[in-house]
Amino acid sequence: MAQRYKLLMILVFFSSLSLADNLRRYEISITNITKGQTFTPQLVVTHKASVRLFTLGESASLSLEMLAEGGDTAPLTSDLESLSNKIGEVTTIAGLLGPGETINGEISAKRRQRYLSFAAMLIPTNDTFVALNGVLLPNRGSKSYTALAYDAGTETNDQNCANIPGPRCIVEGVQGEGHSPGPNDGDEGFVYVSNGFHELGTDDGNGNEILRPVVYDWRNPIARVTVKRLR
Repeated sequence: MAQRYKLLMILVFFSSLSLADNLRRYEISITNITKGQTFTPQLVVTHKASVRLFTLGESASLSLEMLAEGGDTAPLTSDLESLSNKIGEVTTIAGLLGPGETINGEISAKRRQRYLSFAAMLIPTNDTFVALNGVLLPNRGSKSYTALAYDAGTETNDQNCANIPGPRCIVEGVQGEGHSPGPNDGDEGFVYVSNGFHELGTDDGNGNEILRPVVYDWRNPIARVTVKRLR
């Protein structure tokens, strides 16, 4: 009996070592390289090759729409976690990331979860987000990527502060909250590479500012992302 118990403990010990060896840890650094846009808290996920946050030319999921229009990462986190063993870890790096700033976070993945994605809303915009959509994690050392701005195609790009959340669009104590998820006149209906700001600016006649391209426009890429394997 004692020998069987000892053998069982040895098997448990080596099984634990195997699981530990299979778990990899990474540091991710995100730098905002726009002139006038701020990133909302950044959702980061490690996953298998079959997982994608979105597909260009197709409709955004409701959870991606909520991230792109309001910066809310919780619904997309829930959707990703429901994919079970296809997902390594989903986390949100807290805090706004302003122009020229860098933020760091850590995330883990198992051996077969070899890909990383991240997404965050751009403020002030209607439904634009920055993303990496399934890039390879480094086997050793580090890898660097540049990330583009994408339009979720779920809201009219009117650049009107009445429809944009975030600190920039607080007017007399009232903050724009964006549209509720759902069909909107003038939206494109599919995800595409964002082409920036185009309205000339001023106001909409009701005291709501139309944001100016000279301050808030951008050219892709808009972020630099470095992923370093820690162990």
